[in-house]
Amino acid sequence: MLSLNPAVDMTYDIPALVDDQKVHATATRYDPGGNGINVGRGLKRLGARSTSFFVTAGEIGRLLERLLLQQLDGIHCEHVEGETRINGTLLDRGEGRQYEIDGIGPRIPPARLEQLLDVFVCATEQGIGVLTGSVPPGVPDDVYGRVTRSLRQRGGRAFVDCHGRLLSHALEARPFLIKPNRYELEQLLGRRLPAIEQVATEARAIQQKGVQYVCVSLGAEGAILTGPDDTLLAHAPRVEIDSTVGAGDSMVAGLVAAFAVDLPADAALRQAVACGSATARHPGTELFSREDVEGLQGEVEISSLGI
Repeated sequence: MLSLNPAVDMTYDIPALVDDQKVHATATRYDPGGNGINVGRGLKRLGARSTSFFVTAGEIGRLLERLLLQQLDGIHCEHVEGETRINGTLLDRGEGRQYEIDGIGPRIPPARLEQLLDVFVCATEQGIGVLTGSVPPGVPDDVYGRVTRSLRQRGGRAFVDCHGRLLSHALEARPFLIKPNRYELEQLLGRRLPAIEQVATEARAIQQKGVQYVCVSLGAEGAILTGPDDTLLAHAPRVEIDSTVGAGDSMVAGLVAAFAVDLPADAALRQAVACGSATARHPGTELFSREDVEGLQGEVEISSLGI
């Protein structure tokens, strides 16, 4: 996993937001965060070994490193000047709403960035390299595209989960798999996709340009997975949602763990949706447990869209 802009996630449970008034939290959580970090945490819970490559800075960065000691298998950390970002989530229990604020990460000196990317590519070799999340100020938009090309040249497979220009550049390099959500796919295409069949049609168009698999998460509707043979639709199990933070990253972990051992596409999608649904039942950015996933997989219904 490559995580160029990790964070410490702070989650506050509050009764309600009140304009111009101080609100006292009823519960507070501090979790290690950032998309790549969450994928690594998820893989460990699925019993899949991995190494996480990430950047930290300042005192918040040291806190993040301490939080990760028991949650990741392998760690390669680059410590730079500045301060690791803090992301905030407000869970408004009165209105049943969730508010998220992302902080700004530290700048990475260009030479340090290239050094980290080289180490990541060399360590991945013919395995799976997960490129996910935002990048801090100063990192070029083509960074995931460059890493994807390097991985392909070495026989590796790039799994990409990002959006905007980062995703556009990555697509040009033909990663093995991408996992946007519906909104991110709509932003990429510049138009809305209200029907699942429209999502599937656009996913197929992307797949035919050289991406092996396109997985689009659909929130409560589940997810689709478009591959060389078919487009599959997974209907998400009904769960009581506490927080959706980390659900998408959990899906990526489920996909990576499945494809790493050559499971078929339907099994990979079933595991991914079970991982995302299980995480949504937990507070803050607390992820699923393996028992959660095993219990939910039987409730994930898979059907073929024939697209």
